Amino acid sequence: MAEISVQQLKTSLDAGNPIFLLDVRTPAEFAGDGHIPGSVLIPVEELASRMAEVPSDQPIACVCRSGNRSLTACNMLAANGFDVELYSMAGGMRAWIAAGFPYE
Repeated sequence: MAEISVQQLKTSLDAGNPIFLLDVRTPAEFAGDGHIPGSVLIPVEELASRMAEVPSDQPIACVCRSGNRSLTACNMLAANGFDVELYSMAGGMRAWIAAGFPYE
């Protein structure tokens, strides 16, 4: 597991690299604060019971508001046998939006 900067993630997405964007915030944060286009919402509180919805054949970038819950989500995925590159987006959506990157 590693931390990925918003710039590194944006560059990877722009290059068309396969990466699953897992947003682990609450539904209210996802809708109200915005999210990265293409990201999938599975709140960290629900992740243990929804592991089957997360692909195990591509890198996964976990996203939250500031970076804490995404780290927790990465640890949960690793503990459940996800043997792919796991990234916690440093600074979360706050950093993504502050960088001026697109969100919806």
